[in-house]
Amino acid sequence: MEFSKYIHAVGTGPKSNRDLSFEEAKDMMTQILKQEPYSEQIAAFLLGWRLKPETIEEFKGAIAACDELTHFQKVENSIELGYPFDGKRRNPYIFPLVAQFLEKEGINLVVYGDKLQPAKGGITTKEVVENITTPKNVKFFDRKEYLKEMSDLTEIRMRLGLRTAFNTIEKLPGVSQSEVAITGVFHKPYVKKYVEIFGEKYRRFALVQGNEGTPELFSKGHMWIAQNGEIKQHIIDPHAFGINYEKSWENITLEESLAQLTNPSEEFIKLAKFNAAVYLVIYGKKESIEEAYKEL
Repeated sequence: MEFSKYIHAVGTGPKSNRDLSFEEAKDMMTQILKQEPYSEQIAAFLLGWRLKPETIEEFKGAIAACDELTHFQKVENSIELGYPFDGKRRNPYIFPLVAQFLEKEGINLVVYGDKLQPAKGGITTKEVVENITTPKNVKFFDRKEYLKEMSDLTEIRMRLGLRTAFNTIEKLPGVSQSEVAITGVFHKPYVKKYVEIFGEKYRRFALVQGNEGTPELFSKGHMWIAQNGEIKQHIIDPHAFGINYEKSWENITLEESLAQLTNPSEEFIKLAKFNAAVYLVIYGKKESIEEAYKEL
């Protein structure tokens, strides 16, 4: 289909906009990934699509198009972590320390990254793994290698400067074909939406109210675990384990972020252990966070 028809479908206002079918969304995404439309057309569509807004069927069609171009590499005994590609601004990443606790459990952590995407302007996972030595059970995949077409859209997205549907689609590309995945969510209404979009890909799929939209737990919040069509909600609180890590509310530099990883405080280490315990429960290796934390 001519790409202009897709722009018309999402960009003519509430009375004339319409949802795309699965096949239309897949075709639309294929054209965008191959950059067949002009960059102005791509930007116009992405803005209109977000404002319409996107449907579950459209997301699934777009992800199917990505899957056809993705280079998969299975990682056994792994948890896929869905980080936002616009990074973290105020707090360091904790996954390298979490991985150390999970290494003896035989669990690999899969992390994806690329150049910075809009719109948060944070520190990316790619910057972290390029500047420190991560444990062997951290499996990092660079998008320029597993889905170069999406990586090549960075300039267009940065010029637009806004969050788009891509910020959701890119979080869990499924490269590692993991059976378990965790991603962050800000608000409860998005839980069902994320489960409908991604849940069928995994044996167990978890969403957490993680720090800065990541799958990293820094404070009290909710967790949802989806399995066999059911979603179970849990309240998780590191303070209940005697952890008193103080989150930063100010922006930090890459150097400051890395320093907290290479020379972590006692509280940050305990927080990493807590996250590892949560991940063991999500994976299905332990029945409770208390049991997992104690054994770690």
